[in-house]
Amino acid sequence: MFEVLEGGIQTTVQDFPGRQGLLDQGICPAGPFDNLAFRMANLLVGMQPGVAGLEITAGNFQARFDEEAVIAVTGADMRPTLDGEPIELWRSYSVRPGQTLALGTVHGPGFRSYLGVLGGIDVPEYMGSHATYVPGGIGGFEGRALKKGDRVPIGASRLIPDQVAGQRVKPDFVPTYTGEWELEAVAGPQAAPDYWTWEDYDHFFSHNWKLDRNSNRMGYRLEPHGWQWARTTGGVAGGHPSNILDNGYAVGAVNISGDQPIILCVDGPTLGGFVCAAGVAYGAMWKLGQMVPGRDHIRFKELSIEEAADLARATEALIDESSLERV
Repeated sequence: MFEVLEGGIQTTVQDFPGRQGLLDQGICPAGPFDNLAFRMANLLVGMQPGVAGLEITAGNFQARFDEEAVIAVTGADMRPTLDGEPIELWRSYSVRPGQTLALGTVHGPGFRSYLGVLGGIDVPEYMGSHATYVPGGIGGFEGRALKKGDRVPIGASRLIPDQVAGQRVKPDFVPTYTGEWELEAVAGPQAAPDYWTWEDYDHFFSHNWKLDRNSNRMGYRLEPHGWQWARTTGGVAGGHPSNILDNGYAVGAVNISGDQPIILCVDGPTLGGFVCAAGVAYGAMWKLGQMVPGRDHIRFKELSIEEAADLARATEALIDESSLERV
């Protein structure tokens, strides 16, 4: 086990890909917001990419390990230390019994760090996943974020710690974080010319959108815009042209609620009655997890369905042991 000394802003147990196949029952997938950094942390400690680990949002997390362990921290730079000595991101380390891992606040771009542990985090499955869905109070560690005093169990592993400690992600495979993001997206299903004008369409894909500070794992709010709209009302669905009859929402859909675009994220709603004018490409979803609310900007890059599929394959190809090397 390890004991949580400081839980930080929000630290949760997640696994990948979260709860699948339940959107029609109103259950979102949850899981890691940046699934790329999360899975690389697991690879570094010799685990399957999807096993349960920790997502640490905005920092200030500390934990003391009871027994020997192997850990890796990936994602945003929160200047991690072991017993006060700095450790590198994107690299696995042996931990001795009694040692304390500490993460501070974020330095530079990015917003979430991920902790992989040899053996994985050993919490019960709920509806087929270990992922925490905080708004619903399910999954993970008692359905909530970790707090001071929690004792979190680590699973058993047949691997010898020395076999997996001392690995790192090859520099060319480490993702680049920024405050100015290019986010790949596919137009539709409710875009121009039936819902938006082509002027609306062009504005969406050319504007530099600021991410609102009121954003979280449920939804990323962008700045409001006065759309022209191709319709004057929503007809039987409502008086505003952004209204449609309730339909299912995809994870990553860009929902237009009145004037405000909202990217529906991993803890987001599963259906509703607003236009979804675009969808973030699966291969780019990891970027959302590293965007800083109230600070970062997004420029959408339009992809065809075929290009989005190519991007997904390219992103998945990074999750491979060939991305690692011995230090």
